[in-house]
Amino acid sequence: MDLRPSADHAGPDYRFGRFRTRLLIDDMTFGRNALGPGSPLPEFDLPTLDGGRFASRSLGRRPVLMVFGSRTCPVTESAVPGLKRLHSRFGERVRFVLVNTREAHPGRTIGQPTTAARKHLHAQRLGHHHDLPFEVAVDDIDGTLHRAFTPKPNSAYLIDEEGTIRFRAHWANDEPALRRALERTVSGHTVHGRSRAMVGPLLRAVGHLPGVVTAAGRGTGRDVWRAAPPLAVLGAVSRLFTRLPADRRGPAAAITVLLVCVAAAVPFIAPN
Repeated sequence: MDLRPSADHAGPDYRFGRFRTRLLIDDMTFGRNALGPGSPLPEFDLPTLDGGRFASRSLGRRPVLMVFGSRTCPVTESAVPGLKRLHSRFGERVRFVLVNTREAHPGRTIGQPTTAARKHLHAQRLGHHHDLPFEVAVDDIDGTLHRAFTPKPNSAYLIDEEGTIRFRAHWANDEPALRRALERTVSGHTVHGRSRAMVGPLLRAVGHLPGVVTAAGRGTGRDVWRAAPPLAVLGAVSRLFTRLPADRRGPAAAITVLLVCVAAAVPFIAPN
């Protein structure tokens, strides 16, 4: 199996300065040859913020839950509380590692890092922002590890001690699916599966979009409106529900938009 990252996502193409529709489309699906359950890990050796290493040749004696994420990813924002809960429950038997990637929605304040030193600072910002109780690893500036896995903004992989992927979640905020996989793993059962959940994870992330846009800075909101108008609309409507937890604002916004559309359509479909 060729585990080298695709050249199509290398260099400036990987380190995009503006979020575009093509990136959103790429985020929605994994290719047929993407690493998944049963695949061996590619070789890698990354530094962690605590001065250690996250390396394929020395994963340790425990399974590993590896998650990709960035400070400007609304799904990462949604996922971290659940990951903390899972770490509290399974952290003594499973190694948790968040790999800092390119920024999902770069802006004037939090731009796309262009040097290794800058990327390290972004990883520190990510860890500090979430007060993470587990390791944060820093991919290289061209995202070599991230690209080897087919770059998704917040995918998660459960890896056994021998370096074989046992479970893949498209979105790391699918906490129930990750919990079930971890429960089976620590119980000594062989896990082989994946989570393809899409609508639920994205709606949970929508309520975090306004905060991400504000944090990333000027230009981010404009790019979201141009690249993904439906998500931008839901994000804007979610601001009406600040009394709700952020994960519930997206579903509330979706219901609101649906009701408005139905109400607007009634005069056209009602019988005379």
